[in-house]
Amino acid sequence: MTTKTHFDIIEHNADLCVVGGGIAGLCAAVAAARNGSQVILIQDRAVLGGNASSEVRMWICGARGPDNKEAGILEEIMLDNYYRNPTLNYLIWDTVLYEKARFQPGLTMLLSCTCNDVRMDGDRIASIRAWQLNTQTWHIVKARYFADCSGDSVLRISGAEYRWGRESRHEFDESHAPAVADRKTMGNSILIQLREIAEGEHRPFTPPAWAIRYDESNLPNRPLKPEGHNFWWLEVGGTGDTIADTEANRDELLKIAYGIWAYIKNHPDGRGQRWELEWIGALPGKRENVRYVGDHILTQNDVLAGGKFDDIVAYGGWPMDDHHPDAIHYPGEPTIFHKAPSPYGIPYRSLYSRNIGNLFFAGRNISATHMALSSTRVMGTTALLGQAAGTAAAVAARHDASPHGVYERHLAELQARLMDDDSWLPGLRRPIPEICQEAQLFASVGDPEPLRNGIDRTLGKEDNGWWAPPGESVTYYFGSPMKLSSVRLVFDSDLHNLKRMPCSYPLAGHDVKIPKMMTRAFDLEILDSAGQWQIAFREENNYQRLVKAPLAVETAGLRLIPRASWGAERVHLFGFDAR
Repeated sequence: MTTKTHFDIIEHNADLCVVGGGIAGLCAAVAAARNGSQVILIQDRAVLGGNASSEVRMWICGARGPDNKEAGILEEIMLDNYYRNPTLNYLIWDTVLYEKARFQPGLTMLLSCTCNDVRMDGDRIASIRAWQLNTQTWHIVKARYFADCSGDSVLRISGAEYRWGRESRHEFDESHAPAVADRKTMGNSILIQLREIAEGEHRPFTPPAWAIRYDESNLPNRPLKPEGHNFWWLEVGGTGDTIADTEANRDELLKIAYGIWAYIKNHPDGRGQRWELEWIGALPGKRENVRYVGDHILTQNDVLAGGKFDDIVAYGGWPMDDHHPDAIHYPGEPTIFHKAPSPYGIPYRSLYSRNIGNLFFAGRNISATHMALSSTRVMGTTALLGQAAGTAAAVAARHDASPHGVYERHLAELQARLMDDDSWLPGLRRPIPEICQEAQLFASVGDPEPLRNGIDRTLGKEDNGWWAPPGESVTYYFGSPMKLSSVRLVFDSDLHNLKRMPCSYPLAGHDVKIPKMMTRAFDLEILDSAGQWQIAFREENNYQRLVKAPLAVETAGLRLIPRASWGAERVHLFGFDAR
């Protein structure tokens, strides 16, 4: 009889290995694969999304202001969700995130897989070793580059420089920082979701015996009512270690959560009678622990100055939302919202390690002080950071460059690729293809010139787009036949609509819909050699903001005809490029 003495080992080779499948890691992996890299994505949970997944259910927040919503891969995911998941069910949301990685060419996904060892080659990570629980398999991933999007910065065991806790006020001259540095952080939270019930269906809630008993006297300054929030203030752990203490924090949070719900549901004033407990998380969502050190450490003063960086690759716009480390045990306000401009730029130099030669990072672990992190940590911002890091890794692979080498020699290419993939960089204009700059541009109605101004969104009073009823057209005349390989279009997906997943479920339900001014059906026509217009590409059911339509033609003219909207009398278009 033969006895097996070890588990199976599978080896992988890739251009980029992304560790962590939250929103930042998902966007990093997809961005790198779409830009030509072979990518391995390692996620230690069975679902993607991290704090946004069905396991934690934190809604995705980002830059404030009507024109500042994050686009790029995140908006693509949000529109997928609106189309496939009109009742905003979290289980379907998980599949929307899953399919974005699972069916992306060039991307291999390893779920339920935990990174637990790193091998080094000088100052570079050579490989990582990860255990996949459900297959009982070891995976060894060798890659040219690694991106730590784990939140908890698991690849710090490589020897990468990092920080933990709050800097002193004098170190970076940050007025909101404490006078003395410490190891304290923002804590972990368990969220609650409720479902509205019909009148007369109320039943008192019986809490478990181990739940903590609460009333206003021992829980001041907290919104002890059911409507309108997700109980983010159910928070502990900031005075300890939010990694090592995760299990203990979860145990305490469950005691707190069930006790608070019992108080609300059974309150004699009836405040909880229209609501039932739909879900309480079993996995704490984390805000802060380890932050890597890059070539630049983003500070409070950088944020307040608007982040005017030459190497801008992303932006933030959430306030500096600094939770008290004592969390729910602190009798004062649970957080202080320090003002921050929206948007402010975030530099590429904060997305790679200054001492590990092939390590990128994105998410709540970027190179930032505690105060700057209190703004950059929200998932709308981390999605942009992930897309930037993944795109940078692909640029590095293309040129066989280090992360720092991309900053020195290929920054313009990185920024252009990000903008081409609909990641807005405030203060910059997307480069317009020369063929479009030199062509004549006409429209059957309205002024089409904003379509080639390099700004793919409305900004204040600048519309930056073209409005037209379905059936009208916008046309490029090139003067002589030109070879075209693709057409890039940017439609208006209503960036005023945050497209968030819900924090509670109203009784009547509410189906969401694709924004009405979006173009649902359109034709791309070309001039043939006889001077006649011929359909080269037709779309009947578009629901995406960014569309890159493939073409393989030679023509002297290109015409776009939006044929149908999603319900509005006019469609709105921001970009129309021929390649």
